[in-house]
Amino acid sequence: MSKLQGKVAVVTGASKGIGAEIARDLAAAGAKVVVNYASSREGADKVVADITAKGGKAIAVQGDVAKIADVERLFAETKKAYGHVDILVNNAGVYNFSPLEGFTADDFHRHFNINVLGLLQTTREALKIFNPEGGNVINIGSTITRINPPNTVVYTATKGAVDSITHVLSKELAPRKIRVNSINPGGVETEGTVTAGVIGSDWEKQMIADTPLGRIGKVTDIAPLAVFLASPDSGWLTGEILLAAGGMR
Repeated sequence: MSKLQGKVAVVTGASKGIGAEIARDLAAAGAKVVVNYASSREGADKVVADITAKGGKAIAVQGDVAKIADVERLFAETKKAYGHVDILVNNAGVYNFSPLEGFTADDFHRHFNINVLGLLQTTREALKIFNPEGGNVINIGSTITRINPPNTVVYTATKGAVDSITHVLSKELAPRKIRVNSINPGGVETEGTVTAGVIGSDWEKQMIADTPLGRIGKVTDIAPLAVFLASPDSGWLTGEILLAAGGMR
């Protein structure tokens, strides 16, 4: 039997990149998956098609995690389709890098509204339909909080908040048998990092030079960790930050 047979997973920001690969891997492990997306319906539909083509079950649900009405609808649709939630992957996030002099209040609020407020809102709403037997919340942080590079102050601050939230909620939700852990990737090649110009840049070269395993990450390096954290194999882990960065720290 697959490790996650019968489980229901919600993955936010799952129309592309790390979130899409996590959704596919969770489904391959037996979970029914809700593929959340903010704007890319085409990308989300493709992920759903990939899953169903292999015999899995998935639906796509639009919702901006920074908007409470959208989050409420996301979990209402999840309950309607599958009845409850066993696994929540808080993957939705944004990033934009600039020197301190270049950041704006709008940049700040966009980052914190999605990366931090969004995570809190989805987790709170998920609790309303979480399986009474317990389950898992998996946050997606970043190794950036360990290396603290220049020109990333707002984004790094949001991911520092994710680390702290992971630690706090692991204790707060433990009585409900809900484990809370975080995967903190290093540099990963995704549609987003390509579009942002990170891939192929001097920054990518520096990250590779600073990575003992000598390469940039792939989404296939990250997604299996989510399956591990969602499965009984990690049953004694909560409040952990898993650095997935090829040794860069």
